[in-house]
Amino acid sequence: MRARIFLTVALVLALAACGDREVAAPQTSPFKSTDITGIGWGGDLHLVDQHGQARSLADFKGKVVMLFFGYTHCPDMCPTTLAQMAQVRTKLGADASRVQGLFVTIDPERDTPKVLAKYVAAFDPSFLGLQGDAAATAALAKEFKVYFSANKADPDGHYTVDHMGAVYVFDAAGRLRLLMTAGTGVDVMAADVQTLLEEKT
Repeated sequence: MRARIFLTVALVLALAACGDREVAAPQTSPFKSTDITGIGWGGDLHLVDQHGQARSLADFKGKVVMLFFGYTHCPDMCPTTLAQMAQVRTKLGADASRVQGLFVTIDPERDTPKVLAKYVAAFDPSFLGLQGDAAATAALAKEFKVYFSANKADPDGHYTVDHMGAVYVFDAAGRLRLLMTAGTGVDVMAADVQTLLEEKT
């Protein structure tokens, strides 16, 4: 419950910060999820994937990118969201090859490349798990207005991390366009991604 409260508060704060738009979003949006076209933050990332390869958004130009921040020990929100992202690709059929799923860990201490590789592959073999050190993770979270906070570990060293749960969606030109919040259905997600795929960049 506390995680969901933090999620709601973080989302409100993130949307309230949308006043620094570089370009105003269309008054009538063709999307059902939150249209953040022209937002002045969330520009890029520079992390390493589960294969040890340095990654940035430029690597995925020509594809719609679905980006989610989470951690592999997450009991509910993360596996649910990654499963939805995988279902979106399934619904898109032949267009699935034009969609890239990215999972950025907010728990780099436990989420090693080996752990990330096994985790993301369980949802979709095309998904990439991205990791940075603590400083890089904090800086990226700040850039994307992502709230997260590790809870106190139990006697066995296990702990959970409260965090915002939303999928950031970039168009084929690498521009941040949509925020798909928790509770957005797969059909809506797939329809909005399809709309992005059909845009002329």
